[in-house]
Amino acid sequence: MNNSTQRGRPDQRLCRIEKRLPTLIFVYLASIRDRHTRERTLTENVSPHGVRVISKRSWRPGEETLITPSTWESPQVGRVIYCSPGAGSGYYLGIEFPDRTVEWSSA
Repeated sequence: MNNSTQRGRPDQRLCRIEKRLPTLIFVYLASIRDRHTRERTLTENVSPHGVRVISKRSWRPGEETLITPSTWESPQVGRVIYCSPGAGSGYYLGIEFPDRTVEWSSA
């Protein structure tokens, strides 16, 4: 049992510690396995270590993504945390950037 469970608090990986900012940015979203099949979409909100985007297709938790905001040169590698059905035929993806901090103000 870890310390956070012993104190009656949920595991920190399950708690959001960063504030999300509602921000609409056009991005290109692709699977790291198939970089040539990408879609242009929008973010809904952002934080230094994650983003919520809208996708046309369902993704699996753990699947690695490439997100390239239209103003950035290189893609950012992320990992799908959740995929939930959205309005209509789209999906909401929660994507984290576990190894880096993303400064969305430069996007």
